[in-house]
Amino acid sequence: MDTTSENVRAQMRKGVLEYCILCILSRKEAYASSILDELKAANMIVVEGTLYPLLIRQKNQGLLSYRWEESPQGPPRKYYVITDKGRAQLAEMDAAWQEMTESIQTLKRS
Repeated sequence: MDTTSENVRAQMRKGVLEYCILCILSRKEAYASSILDELKAANMIVVEGTLYPLLIRQKNQGLLSYRWEESPQGPPRKYYVITDKGRAQLAEMDAAWQEMTESIQTLKRS
């Protein structure tokens, strides 16, 4: 894959990372490392330096909260939890995603 196509993929991933984070947290609370692992497993390659600012932004917007939990190994972990406001935002993002994918499919068929 050349650098241009990789850049296109990277830009598209960045545009949906906040949506992906809310999707993950809508299923269960999670700490940053497990969120990162799920994103990597889904080929949404991201690094900690990208994830943490997004988590902080979403927390500041009231979309997420967090709680600390002792870890059996190492320091306590910060578990992120989606809020009611975050669930409402996720529903809006789901609708927007559906609309956008339908629009793209329409354009591809034209």
